[in-house]
Amino acid sequence: MSGGHDSQCAKLVGVTNTDLRRGDVAAIIDHTLLKPEATRADAEATVAEAARLGVFAVCLSPSMLPIDTGEQRTCVVAGFPSGKHHSLVKAAEARLAVDSGADEVDMVIDVGAAVDGRFDEVFADVLTVREAVGDETLLKVIIESAALLQLAGPDTVTEVCRRAERAGASMVKTSTGFHPAGGASVEAVQLMRAAVSDRVGVKASGGIRTADFAAELVAAGATRLGLSASAAVLEGFPE
Repeated sequence: MSGGHDSQCAKLVGVTNTDLRRGDVAAIIDHTLLKPEATRADAEATVAEAARLGVFAVCLSPSMLPIDTGEQRTCVVAGFPSGKHHSLVKAAEARLAVDSGADEVDMVIDVGAAVDGRFDEVFADVLTVREAVGDETLLKVIIESAALLQLAGPDTVTEVCRRAERAGASMVKTSTGFHPAGGASVEAVQLMRAAVSDRVGVKASGGIRTADFAAELVAAGATRLGLSASAAVLEGFPE
């Protein structure tokens, strides 16, 4: 499937919990398998479950490619989970993934650079990956919002998101789900949504295990959800 920003995501911004239906939520889910111990069989099972649930995309480690995800988009991570890789390494990893069939790339910024206020480096990091994958690939930028809020504050979250957009991000994303500071939060999603234009989406990920929390994040402005517990979350929404 091709890259690009999907209109389905934009339709759900600002809806209330009671407005959401199972199909609406499935259409904005990246069904995720990023455990380091994941096997090829695990990846194939995740793809099969994604098809059964009717989610938007499957998010995997790049070593799992090539893999046929059928009607779902293929999403991979780059510089994951620490973001401490050299920008050229992230770019090469992302480009190899695209060449192996990825439609979308979720890259991790150098969180320490953001905490230090080295925003030009954050911009350059994202731009390097954007140039490597080309305009047709949907690029999500993981900022580790919980860590930034804890270590630097909301202004840093805002500035990082603005720099990411200027560098060519299609979406800004809360979390890897692996950082000890935590995952997605309503506060972070609201900040991120306010920081970027309507052309840029907001992906919430990390610790989303209930329908209520998923609905709160969508109401706060999330246009994509990264979930490993997709089936359990979707069961909490009416058909």
